[in-house]
Amino acid sequence: MDHFYLISTFIVVLGAIVMFALDRFSIEAISLSVLAALLLIYGIVPYEGPNGATLSLTELLSGFSSPALVTVLALLIVGKGLFATDAMEGITSHVGRLCGSRPRMGVALILVVAGSISAFLNNTPVVVIFIPVLTSLAATFRLPAYQIFMPLSFITILGGMTTVIGSSTNMIAAGIAAESGLEIGFFDITGMGVILAVIGYVYVLFFLPRLLSARQTELRTSNDGDGAQFIGEIAITAGSRFAGLLPISGFFPQLRPFSLHSIVRASDGEDKVLFPPFSEELRLQPGDLLQISANRKAFMDLIAGGEAVTFGETEEEAHMHASRRQGPNYHLAEAVIAPGSRFEGRTVRFCGIQPRFHVTIVGIRRKSRMGRGAFGFLRLEAGDTLLLAGAEDDIMSMRGNHDILLLEHSAQSVPPRSRALISFIIFAAVVGLSAVGVSPIAVNAVLGALAMIATGCLSLQQAARAFDRQIFLLIGSSIAMATALEVSGGAALIAQGAIALAGGSSAVIAITILFVTVAIMTNILSNNAAAALFMPIALNMAHQIGAPPLAFAAAVIYAANCSFATPISYQTNLMVMGPGHYSFADFVRGGLPLVVIIAVAFALLAPFYYNL
Repeated sequence: MDHFYLISTFIVVLGAIVMFALDRFSIEAISLSVLAALLLIYGIVPYEGPNGATLSLTELLSGFSSPALVTVLALLIVGKGLFATDAMEGITSHVGRLCGSRPRMGVALILVVAGSISAFLNNTPVVVIFIPVLTSLAATFRLPAYQIFMPLSFITILGGMTTVIGSSTNMIAAGIAAESGLEIGFFDITGMGVILAVIGYVYVLFFLPRLLSARQTELRTSNDGDGAQFIGEIAITAGSRFAGLLPISGFFPQLRPFSLHSIVRASDGEDKVLFPPFSEELRLQPGDLLQISANRKAFMDLIAGGEAVTFGETEEEAHMHASRRQGPNYHLAEAVIAPGSRFEGRTVRFCGIQPRFHVTIVGIRRKSRMGRGAFGFLRLEAGDTLLLAGAEDDIMSMRGNHDILLLEHSAQSVPPRSRALISFIIFAAVVGLSAVGVSPIAVNAVLGALAMIATGCLSLQQAARAFDRQIFLLIGSSIAMATALEVSGGAALIAQGAIALAGGSSAVIAITILFVTVAIMTNILSNNAAAALFMPIALNMAHQIGAPPLAFAAAVIYAANCSFATPISYQTNLMVMGPGHYSFADFVRGGLPLVVIIAVAFALLAPFYYNL
């Protein structure tokens, strides 16, 4: 009966890996199928091994309540809060100025810095720090996200293998080695670790981005009208940053990224429309209405920056709506005027959309030309796309309306920049407390996620969208597979096979077989489980063939860190799945070559480095 559990577990694990790699079915479907298969195998007839080991359904489903799952999900919420408040805008702008027209060089620089830091700080908080920075940088310079986030995870893993405290895997392995009589010092694994990391850096920075391709979800996200121009209006008030500006050569380049079409100025009780080029003496003053055009991001930045704007509203309406613009529930969305709509032919100010839905018309996009008069008196036409601002609930109340058609997936939260400092303090507290070990990272992450929501940096809806169900199901099913593989004796059988394969071979062959075996297992089990399982085996192999124990212990540490080929092998891989829109197959495609490169490099260099 024991053989039934062992063989069936191997079939499920191998089948899952093949199905994940083929990418023919969704991750959710495969994960649920794996769980169902394991529950059938171990649930109908409870397992009891020859040594008394048992596997209950509670243990099999423990992945859904594991600290690793809670930590990853909570950290994604914390990172989302940092990005949602534009707290990283200053860093992004600084990197942009340093790199000028070469943003990819800035990304490479950030990745190298992240890898260096991860040598002295656990990889997970390092990735938490840099995900919002790279997200902001990618959005600013329109860089493909899929070429950025997997390299971030891989490069921090590579940096983490260079010191004993670089990752939890290293510390676990060093602790087990110490119990067996081998003390591994802080920098004992640094020499070879740095060599392997540098080799890996070259691959990650120059070759990995070429192996990856954009997912359809990212293409839809990145191509959603970023360059589409809307016509809108800014009302200059006494506190406006635009008040007092003078034209340069007849234009206002200071208004970029906005293009100024005309200025409506009240003069002797009448509105006077001024067109470019403007007089050199013309100074923008309170009361002026600027008729401008820009993409939706520019309008969003204007609102997020606290600029006093009216967008065609009366002064009372603008005052009323201004109080609602600070908070995570304030959104921008797009809606189309339907043919035959009751709003068709009415002006922006008096069309009735604003009071009916409690929203503000920020801009209009029209295929034909529009007049350059006051924005509030433009007449709406069928087919016009309106850029609307308002509370999320108010915008969603437009669903199903036949006069104005809401483009639902266009809704996007306006960053509450007034809370940027709060989100940064929460983020810094989570990272700092985790780095110095004051409290467990799972505790810090959950408290940080709660603080982000409680302080208004994130809404509950945004927090729920910070991660997707793929990660939840993937972690649960992967821990179930790892648990079944260990309890049924499958993991131990693989370890025994590696020892038998090495046999009485030379130290070079034995250490190579050990490295390859651990590298394979770390991508099926977790890296910590692989290190804990193989460290005693490695030290025993070293003693049997009279090889330096440190060399074999280091081989286990380096190989256990080769968790590149699957997203389930390390927390940071799971954390970048969402931002990078990756599939399981993407990790196989991008990570497997890196595992092979590191394994070959170690096999060639270890004999000389350790005098084997």
